[in-house]
Amino acid sequence: MSLSIKELNIYPVKSLAGISLQEAMVTDRGLQHDRRWVLVSDDNVFLSQRNHARMALLKPEIVGDRLRITSREGGAVEIPLEPNGGDEVRIEVWDDTCEGMVMSAVVNHWFSSQLGQACRLVYMPDRSRRKVDPRYARDGEVVSFADGYPFLILSEASLDGLNQRLTTPVPINRFRANIIIDGARAHEEDDWKEFLVNGIQFFGVKPCARCQVVTIDQENALASKEPLATLSQYRREGNKVLFGMNLLHKGQGSLRQGDMLRVTSRFSR
Repeated sequence: MSLSIKELNIYPVKSLAGISLQEAMVTDRGLQHDRRWVLVSDDNVFLSQRNHARMALLKPEIVGDRLRITSREGGAVEIPLEPNGGDEVRIEVWDDTCEGMVMSAVVNHWFSSQLGQACRLVYMPDRSRRKVDPRYARDGEVVSFADGYPFLILSEASLDGLNQRLTTPVPINRFRANIIIDGARAHEEDDWKEFLVNGIQFFGVKPCARCQVVTIDQENALASKEPLATLSQYRREGNKVLFGMNLLHKGQGSLRQGDMLRVTSRFSR
């Protein structure tokens, strides 16, 4: 069966809701606008749904040259898609320290009121170069404020296999993947060492280790034990639960829903 892109998703602000796109540009650090913003605490450490589930209720949309964030409880704020001013700051994202640009006091106050905690919104300008973990990098690749890699891919069949094991199925948005693939076998994406889409080369790096974020319902920010409990029964490797594949890439261009994927190399198992 042929392999094709079923969905393309970006998450402009790390750990907020995502945006589904028909077409997306591929840049040096992933899909355009993906995780180019992050919320940080007063001590400049990134915030995520791991500790602030309410972040799921803040929904971004691209309106012209602006990024609008709307709270599902009411209210919205807008920022330029390409900010050109703001105080420089060094922030922590996992083990990395990287440069960013702080958004306005009005924007920061809005986010602080939404989360009930003082925080600031920080943008990653092109001059900020956060390197991929050198243990896995191929050619000094850079990444946005994503957890570690420019892309995360997941097949629809992998989700179907999980949902067949669950009493209450979960939607694909629990897993925050950039590329959703149709036509694959369950977890076949784990085997793809190299593949091509529109002349852009992608490289499988390592399966994605999952945390409690997948247990947060993205519609109401309520957490439960699933689907992590079920995943741990058949997708555990050591002390990690794996679901989806992290990717590096070579080349730039565009991806569209319906684009065909051609696997050129597979891992030896």
